[in-house]
Amino acid sequence: MRYGQIRQFDVANGPGIRTSVFVTGCTHHCVNCFNEEYQDFSAGTEWTEKETQQVITYMQSPSVSGLTLLGGEPMQNTAGLTALVKRVRQCIPDKTIWIYSGFTYERILRDRDKKELLSLCDVLVDGPFIDALRDPGLFFRGSANQRIIRIRDSLQRGTITLLWPDGR
Repeated sequence: MRYGQIRQFDVANGPGIRTSVFVTGCTHHCVNCFNEEYQDFSAGTEWTEKETQQVITYMQSPSVSGLTLLGGEPMQNTAGLTALVKRVRQCIPDKTIWIYSGFTYERILRDRDKKELLSLCDVLVDGPFIDALRDPGLFFRGSANQRIIRIRDSLQRGTITLLWPDGR
């Protein structure tokens, strides 16, 4: 797995102060993507144990409320991110993990590796960014087609449960 950046303190990609990992590689190529440079699978730096320890150290801060995974496309980096999330859960089980994906929840469920990563997280922001549906007034997402999904509730109930049904 490769990554473009790790933000120790991020307030734009989930509630509170979060640590964010931006992986590289994405085949969606959304028009006006906010991280176009991270679409390249060879961009960034190779992930190592050093970065895993760095993320865990950042998350141990009482001011950090959780981890956010985005990119690029996290669901096209499942092996590396699944290992990272498992380690984070072992060391810091009480903080939330958000994951952003251009894949829809329904499509993620049809792929074993994507579903495994999804099941380790708390909240999914799903769907591709659609420039024609851009809405800067929405919480933690760029376009109106994207949903903020409570993963555990949705998996248990078999129906999607949204964190903020009205998106604001």
